[in-house]
Amino acid sequence: MKALLYVAATAAIFAAVALLFGGAFRSSAHVDATPAASAASFALGDTAGLVRRLQLELEAKPSPKGYATLGLAYEQRARETGDPAYYTKADGVLRRSLDLSPRNALAIAGLGSLALSRHRFRDALRYGLEARALAPQEARNYGVVGDALIELGRYREAFRAFDTLAREKPGLAAYARVSYARELLGNLPDSIKAMKLAVDTATGQREAMAWTRVQLGKLYLASGRIDAARAQFVAALSVFPGYVYGLDALAQAEAARGRLRRAIALEWQAANDVPLPQFVAFLGDLYRANGQRGLAAKEYGLIDVIRRLLVANGVTTDLETALFQVDHGIRLPETVALARLAQRERPSIDGDDVLAWALTRDGRCGEALRYSRLALRLGTRDALKYFHRGMVERCLGDRAGARDWFARALALNPNFSVLWAPVARRALR
Repeated sequence: MKALLYVAATAAIFAAVALLFGGAFRSSAHVDATPAASAASFALGDTAGLVRRLQLELEAKPSPKGYATLGLAYEQRARETGDPAYYTKADGVLRRSLDLSPRNALAIAGLGSLALSRHRFRDALRYGLEARALAPQEARNYGVVGDALIELGRYREAFRAFDTLAREKPGLAAYARVSYARELLGNLPDSIKAMKLAVDTATGQREAMAWTRVQLGKLYLASGRIDAARAQFVAALSVFPGYVYGLDALAQAEAARGRLRRAIALEWQAANDVPLPQFVAFLGDLYRANGQRGLAAKEYGLIDVIRRLLVANGVTTDLETALFQVDHGIRLPETVALARLAQRERPSIDGDDVLAWALTRDGRCGEALRYSRLALRLGTRDALKYFHRGMVERCLGDRAGARDWFARALALNPNFSVLWAPVARRALR
């Protein structure tokens, strides 16, 4: 029975954490917090119970597989609770597993998914490649490698890894990544098709179904299809009541519909249940948009507290911190330096975009243009990146160019940001 427990638990937890895409501050990446568990696996909502069982069994009989499985369970608990202390616990038991068995591919892959969660993408790539070399038959290792390559800006290699995963093990994990790759390349219709396949694959799995519905809804939202997006978010919450990622997504849809009070209530519940920084920041933005600046300031003040807790548990937050500070006009010269550091460590289109935005807000318009062009090099259709480019053009004094990019942003998604969509609309008026 213990062996069966290990097999089922390992399959479920690894599927859940292998898709982690960092996302400590972000809410847009489609592979954030993915619960791609198989139907034959244990219920993810009972991870706490599994942790207790594994701990008792390891006290009686330590084993490499047991420690590796416990490490993956801790990673899952971090995703479920928002408590980064579980990352530190996961690191400890995964390394204990390697002490007992240095060529333990499961533990190495677990360290890879942990590094993704901590935004240590070079480490994630190293672990992913090592796990793949030890267990080339395990298609999931290609996912860890591909996720790391995406964040390092090595897109062609990442897409090849995703193609291998889809060929060797088609399913939720593969379809979600294919969807994200297509989105990055600006092909939103085919991205939606791939995510619909992920939804179909998730049938019978409560959290996986909720997650895929949320991701599909976010694709609709990014295309300006608010009603279609809202329907997916409502469906997610009907499958998994209280699902915090569903609450957050539905809050975004309600904000896009102009229902700020409803959006605030939903986002407050998400942030109160699991205080992820992206939830807290968005709640602050909603308060600000609703004219409640005191409450907004209170939420913004929590961000640095959360950041320090993340950093204390090994999470790199430079890029996300830079974006938050640029958006809110905090210590811009210092933030530009932070954005430069983040872009060097994470030379993706997101790293380029955040640096371009920081440079723009600090008045360094020519250099900002260079990075804005890099941020759009894949043809990604992202309204916020379009808006940032418009601000670069306005910074350079090109009013016609700025208007063109603002119009593109609003045509793609008229409600792309509670902070910045109104700025774009005012500029066009």
